[in-house]
Amino acid sequence: MMTKLVDTVKRDINSATVSRLGFGASGLGGMFKSVTDADAELAVQCAIDSGITYFDVAPFYGHGTAERRLGSALASVPRSSFTISTKVGRIIVPKIDGDTGIFFDAEPSDAVFDYSRDAVFRSLEASLERLGLDSIDIVYIHDPDDHEKQALIEAYPALEDLRAQGVVKAIGLGMNQSAMLDRFISNTDIDLVLLAGRYTLMDQSAAKGLIPHAISRGVSIINAGVLNSGILASPTPHARYDYAQASDAQISVAQELQATCGEFGVPLSAAAIQFSLNCPAVASVLVGCRSAEQQLRNLEDFEHDIPEELWTALAKKGIERWA
Repeated sequence: MMTKLVDTVKRDINSATVSRLGFGASGLGGMFKSVTDADAELAVQCAIDSGITYFDVAPFYGHGTAERRLGSALASVPRSSFTISTKVGRIIVPKIDGDTGIFFDAEPSDAVFDYSRDAVFRSLEASLERLGLDSIDIVYIHDPDDHEKQALIEAYPALEDLRAQGVVKAIGLGMNQSAMLDRFISNTDIDLVLLAGRYTLMDQSAAKGLIPHAISRGVSIINAGVLNSGILASPTPHARYDYAQASDAQISVAQELQATCGEFGVPLSAAAIQFSLNCPAVASVLVGCRSAEQQLRNLEDFEHDIPEELWTALAKKGIERWA
């Protein structure tokens, strides 16, 4: 049924392989809206049935709930048939009055920033237990915005050791900014970066520094947040942009983009998902999902035929795909 998710379009990252469309599991932790265990399992099964083999999760997502649900849904799937990534940098600490923030399905707990060597090992051990796995393919250092030094001198060497031992296949950094990712490419031997929200129809800031640097160094990019928290799926007055309520100006920009896409019969979300796929550094586009219905929409958008004329029209507005 789906033609773009066959083996020939997968790309190797070190010895880990990702499908061109990936499954972002933050929604399985009840981000912004509660999700049932049953709906989470159906979403993952729908992805598997459609040929998706790359699943990304983190302890932070639902404070362990997303990992637990993803692990349960993958329990009967042959381990060699999927690639899974998780993250380190936040330790989940049970606490009756804990701050679970935007995650509606989290157990009472705090997510404590900790990029120490010991925390890396403890975090991965807990992730493996929640996922019900004995190995994780890709591990990212998660959002070390205010902890760059510790992430560089403690978390990264710990992951480098695990990679050398063959415990993990590939290591990287995952953030909502490109500047620190760029510095880590210069200062470490990471395999990949997970870039969220900075190479999209509404923000191409990563195109000037990070992406050409990644190409020159042979570092792969997992491009996430391509819908910028939903505004590029549905630019309504209540849309979110980068996890917060979108401004009137941001909504106006997204609506203008939607109108341009509409002139060519293309859903805005389809253009958003496919925008970066021609970039040689982008190994996979990671799109969040919380239900089978949403997964099917993501797949339809990924498969939607987009005429070159649309990209030309967007380029005239300053939104240029990688050439």
